[in-house]
Amino acid sequence: MKKTIILLGVTALVMSSCVSKKKYLALEEQYQSTKGNLQQTTLEKQELEAKFAKIEQRVENYNEKINSLKNYNTNLQEENNVKLDMVGNTTVISNSLKEKMKETLAKVDPAALENAKTLKDSLDVAIAYNLKKSINTSELENSDDIDINIDKTVVMISVADNLLFNTASYRVKKKAHKLIQQLANVINSEPSMDVMIEGHTDSRSIKNAVVQDNWDLSVKRATSIVRLLEKKYSVEPNRLIASGRGSSVPLVENTSATNRARNRRTRIVILPNLDKFFGLIAEEGTIEP
Repeated sequence: MKKTIILLGVTALVMSSCVSKKKYLALEEQYQSTKGNLQQTTLEKQELEAKFAKIEQRVENYNEKINSLKNYNTNLQEENNVKLDMVGNTTVISNSLKEKMKETLAKVDPAALENAKTLKDSLDVAIAYNLKKSINTSELENSDDIDINIDKTVVMISVADNLLFNTASYRVKKKAHKLIQQLANVINSEPSMDVMIEGHTDSRSIKNAVVQDNWDLSVKRATSIVRLLEKKYSVEPNRLIASGRGSSVPLVENTSATNRARNRRTRIVILPNLDKFFGLIAEEGTIEP
């Protein structure tokens, strides 16, 4: 009987050990499954984060394109306002200046506009209208040696060299300073205009210790006038241009002393700077709003 009880106990213990091992294996399997699921979830999370990063980048790129389009549209509008139209072969005018020009033309005598068939013609009329009101040449000496011509958009003042220089010299005569002062008054009376000083000689060749040839003399003479206008008579230097033409642009044939004297000259060319010209007109109220 006692043996039977012991046998039953051993059997129960063995059976109990078998059940525990099964549970362990089941838990081990569950652990491995959970671990695998966790790894899969981690990978999926990483993939989602990568996709989300790509989406964020696409959104950022899209926003940049939108902003770029906005800027492009703004730039187009600005470019349209300053878009240049050709006037003749050399001059250009922006759309904004064209509008100001139209406002000026509204003040011009209709008879003066009858022959204005092109944009250049209209521009000439507009500038000529305001030049006559703003520029003053009355102070210049009335002399056969000074020729003044207002050709629509350009004022040209030609001065014989005997009023300004000694023969073959580029030093301005002392007695010519009064004339230079008067020229400065004319130039300063219209601050929107740029000024080119041209030196011209006759065809006779020249060469000495300080002058190489006619080109050199004409440039030096123009530069001498420019220096006086800037240093002594307060013309802004950014408005001044010194130009030497030598004997290349004669008024008449160099066949006589009289003709050669006419060709020896200094020409002051007052040129319209369109942006400054119409800008100052608007500021000063010449163009009504």
